[in-house]
Amino acid sequence: MRAVRRHTDCPWVLLYLERWLRAPVRMPDGNLVARESGTPQGAVVSPVLANLFLHYAFDLWMQREYPTIPFERYADDAICHCASEAQALELRQALEQRFAACRLRLHPEKTKIVYCKDANRPGEYPERSFDFLGYTFRSRSAIGRNQKRFVSFIPAVSDKAAKRIRLEVRRWRMHLRSDLELDEIARWTRPFLSGWVRYYGRFYPSKLREELRTIDAFIVRWVSRKYKRFRGHTLAAWDWLRSLKRRNPAMFAHWTLGPAAG
Repeated sequence: MRAVRRHTDCPWVLLYLERWLRAPVRMPDGNLVARESGTPQGAVVSPVLANLFLHYAFDLWMQREYPTIPFERYADDAICHCASEAQALELRQALEQRFAACRLRLHPEKTKIVYCKDANRPGEYPERSFDFLGYTFRSRSAIGRNQKRFVSFIPAVSDKAAKRIRLEVRRWRMHLRSDLELDEIARWTRPFLSGWVRYYGRFYPSKLREELRTIDAFIVRWVSRKYKRFRGHTLAAWDWLRSLKRRNPAMFAHWTLGPAAG
């Protein structure tokens, strides 16, 4: 709190923010359009101001009014962990009032009460999953410390994130790069694959492994185009790929994802 006051008391900071908020928007045709409120779409200052506003409108309010309810917030997405449906309904009503007082409103479709169904919570509820930061949280089969399977409420890469990954892989048109050797393709794709594996493979990596199998299919198509002995012999190409994985399992980052769930 002191640090915030100390910075906002600086006249140059206030002047800087005021100039940023009042700056006109240049349209595609070159015309300047004056603004009376808000920030330009995509402006650097927009997420900064949104985070500052929600810190006071939501974070500190939650800590003051509902100190027993843990929560996480990233930008304008938040999760509140309630102990019961009654508590969740009460909190939702209070948040609607709080946000209305701050001239905000909860998203009518994204704001929902979710039942975290697992082995210890076997009940039924209309909503039993939600997306957050590229992950889908829902009931999944997991393996416990005793190596026995049980139902747990855990995250895995979301369908939306997986679709974006698949579209990006298709844009590479890897199977047409007969001018490259496979190790060159591996170096070219490594930054993307490593990033996806480090982020989306952190939880339930087998789900990400399934989504990235499309890369193996492109590699099979690539080897079938590059080498005559594999043309028209798809099964042989897949055998070649499996052998390559055994010899060089770290060549592509997604090959390091284990087959076991969880």
